[in-house]
Amino acid sequence: MINFLASMLKVAKIPYTENEPLAQKSTFKVGGTAKLFIMPQNAEQLESAIKAIRSSEIKYFLTGGASNVVFPDGEYNGAIISTQGIKEIFYESDELSADNKALVTCQCGVPMATFVDFCTKKGLSGAEQFAGLPGTVGGAVYMNARCFDRSISDILYSTTHLEFQDKTSKTIEKPFDKNEWDYKKSPFQNHQNSSSQRYLVQATFSLTPAQQTSAAAGAREQIALECKKYIAERVNKGHFKYPSAGSVFKNNHSFGAPSGKLIDDCGLKGLTIGGAQIAPFHGNFIINTGTATAADIRALVQAAQNAVKQKFGFDLEPEIIFV
Repeated sequence: MINFLASMLKVAKIPYTENEPLAQKSTFKVGGTAKLFIMPQNAEQLESAIKAIRSSEIKYFLTGGASNVVFPDGEYNGAIISTQGIKEIFYESDELSADNKALVTCQCGVPMATFVDFCTKKGLSGAEQFAGLPGTVGGAVYMNARCFDRSISDILYSTTHLEFQDKTSKTIEKPFDKNEWDYKKSPFQNHQNSSSQRYLVQATFSLTPAQQTSAAAGAREQIALECKKYIAERVNKGHFKYPSAGSVFKNNHSFGAPSGKLIDDCGLKGLTIGGAQIAPFHGNFIINTGTATAADIRALVQAAQNAVKQKFGFDLEPEIIFV
């Protein structure tokens, strides 16, 4: 079926490679190879690729920048779909929402860094906390990424997604509904293992134009300074010292202590299994010291969960995704 799918992709002129190494395609820098690695260049190609894969009944996984993903060791006998080729940004300066906010639409493969940089250059405020966040807009929306006490859903205006059910598909645009979103939760997460599956195509964000800020003349400079501040904080916290996926576990604010502190209180900072390590500088980071495997990372995740459960009776919930 893999060969048949490859031939379908070739006829449809959808870019793909075979037996593609995966390690360099994620921020964790781990993983074996994928039988097929598919790179659609627009929403139409994405829909066609998913349809073809679903009809062939081959397992598959869709990702953007793979900044929250652990690719498997060995061979992934299926298809990895990368959305990184779907990366247009749409913006009309004279198009404002009812509350006079600027609307910026990003396709799913737009890097978050590109989105933040675009907003900075246009003098649009609201996305500064996401400066330095790796990955794509699609991944950030899917995870409802949260940085410095701000969630992607805080600036979300609407989403457009492909919805597949059995052999049918349709494109759906939805205005933002706060009841469907929560801390690191999005409505897209609930549909990945059901008969009805949703895949984000693009998201529209609501931002404050420069003329509405208190310091209109220096708005762009102020936005740029804010972005640099948040990037510096990431650097100081060690986000970029080693390959990683950032925070491994979600925080449960009702429990009263962040996951990193619980792990630290269990004395697990620096714990090493194979080439993976719970970062000595941050209890909620697992880093690749050079030779980590997916199995090493999974073992550390389980070790942290077991220790925290035993000491505090609390179940750590991973936010990283094992393919």
